[in-house]
Amino acid sequence: MGSQPNIASAAALIADPARAVMLVVLLDGRARPAGELAYAAGVTAQTASSHLGKMLAGGLLAVETEGRHRYYRLAGPHVALALENLASIGPLEIKRKKAMTREAEKLQFARCCYDHLAGRLGVAVTRGLLDKGLIVAAENKRFELTSIGAEWFSAMGLDPARIKPARTGLARQCLDWTERQHHLAGPLGVHFTNLLCTEGWIRREKSSRIVEVTPKGWQKFKDHFGIQEQAITGPKHGSA
Repeated sequence: MGSQPNIASAAALIADPARAVMLVVLLDGRARPAGELAYAAGVTAQTASSHLGKMLAGGLLAVETEGRHRYYRLAGPHVALALENLASIGPLEIKRKKAMTREAEKLQFARCCYDHLAGRLGVAVTRGLLDKGLIVAAENKRFELTSIGAEWFSAMGLDPARIKPARTGLARQCLDWTERQHHLAGPLGVHFTNLLCTEGWIRREKSSRIVEVTPKGWQKFKDHFGIQEQAITGPKHGSA
């Protein structure tokens, strides 16, 4: 047999429950120490070290050393994409035995998918960009920026001409694992998310993937995309 994709080994690494938890914790793109990952996975430091070593060897993680400390992060956006796509596989309707936790509700509403905005808010913003004709869906799961889209982003303070396209282009369709619809990813998605943070529309929680919308953000999302707070949050969520 010729060279084959190493799917089985990567799948085996992800399949372990403790390792899966560690990978999900790292989906926000931040680097974290082994102790924090061990705590999140509910395992000892020694067990976590073994898991992390296997994921490093398997190409899922990268490590940075600062002094005596080692910080682990996902090996790249391709790993985050694989994890999000795996999470989207399953029945369209899931029967829950108990109500979602408050944290799970917040993650479903808005979160970071590695380095771009995801969740119900991410999908709503992407739909707004499409409805306004700022981006259009293209082949190979890409989004293409229109001429009026380039003008709109420039007016927002983000010059698309200065963004370096990735191998998959300037913008990519990323399947949202909770909403089962696409949100904006790729270099444009990353820079746009950073802009929303810088301009104070949204803020990222320091210790999780959760994203919160500020009062200013709700007004801006309404003005630019017609996104109404209650329409996408429901009665359980309020403004940040």
